[in-house]
Amino acid sequence: MQETTTEQVKETSKEVAETFNVDDAISGLWDKLGGWLDSLILKLPNFIIAVLVIVLFYFIAKGLRKVIKRVLLSKVKEESVKQMIGQIVFAVVLLLGFFVALGVMDLDKVLTSVLAGAGVVGLAIGLALQGTLSNTVSGFILSFLPKISIGDWIETNGEKGFVTEINLRNVTIKRPDNEFTIIPNSTFIDNPFTNYSISPRSRTIVACGVGYESDLQMVEDLTVKTIGEAFEQRDGEEIEFFYQEFGDSSINFVVRFWADCVNGKQGNQNMHKAIKAIKKAFDANDVNIPFPIRTLDFGKNNLTIHNQNKE
Repeated sequence: MQETTTEQVKETSKEVAETFNVDDAISGLWDKLGGWLDSLILKLPNFIIAVLVIVLFYFIAKGLRKVIKRVLLSKVKEESVKQMIGQIVFAVVLLLGFFVALGVMDLDKVLTSVLAGAGVVGLAIGLALQGTLSNTVSGFILSFLPKISIGDWIETNGEKGFVTEINLRNVTIKRPDNEFTIIPNSTFIDNPFTNYSISPRSRTIVACGVGYESDLQMVEDLTVKTIGEAFEQRDGEEIEFFYQEFGDSSINFVVRFWADCVNGKQGNQNMHKAIKAIKKAFDANDVNIPFPIRTLDFGKNNLTIHNQNKE
C-alpha cells in the first residue's frame, strides 16, 4: 500500500516538473519584458511629445490666467473673485493639455474612460452641491454686474449698508450700526435691491405743516426760496412744493429738492440741513408750525365747579 502511494507521489511530481519548467518561465518573462521594452522604445517619441505638450499647455494656462486677470477682469473689484476665476481658467487649460497628451500617446481608450469617469463624478458633485453651485454661479453674475460694486450703499431684504465684499458664496453688507449682514448670492440675485450709489444726486423729500391762519402763497414762496439758498439746483432740476391735506392742526405740505446723495449718511445730512433752514425761516417770518391742540368747550356742557375747601 505504501509502495503504491510513493509511486503516485513520484508520478505527480514528475508531471508537475514537466508542466512547470523554470527555464521556460524565465524565458517567457524576458520575452515579455523585451516586448515591453520594444513598445517603450517605439512609444518614446510620442511620450516625449506628450511631455512637451503638457509643458506647453502649462505655460499657456499660466499666461492666459495673467491676461484674464489684468484685461478681461478689469471691471471686477473683488480680488478673491479674480483669483478664483484665474485658477479655474488655469485648471481648464491644463486639463485640456492632459487630454491632448493622452491622444498623442494613442491612449484613446484611457481618454474615453477618463472622460466617462469625469462625467459621472461631475454629475454626482452637481447633485450633491446644488446650493453651493447656485451661489457660485450667482457670484460670477454679481462680479460682472455693473449695478453693484464694493463700497456701494444698498438696501435689500430689509437691510441697508455698504457693500464690503462680493465673493463666490455671499455678499457682505456693513450696516450703519457697524454690524455685518451676510447674504447668500442666490438669495441676493433672486430679490430686488436698491443701489443708492449709482446716481451721485437724488431727491430729498421734507414734510411739514403750517397753521390755518398762514398765508399759503407766502409760505410756499418762502420755503422754495429757503431750500434754493441751502441746496443748489442744477440743470434739469427744480424745487417742487405741494400742499397735501388739511390736517387736524395744520395744513400739511411736502417740498422736494435735489442734492448730492450716495449713501444713507448724506441723505440724513440733507434732511437735517433742510429742516433747520425751514424752521429758521419760518421763525423769522412769524410762520406758525402748530402741534396738535385739543380745545374743550365748557359753555355747552353747563359744567359746575364745586369748591371742596369749605370751612
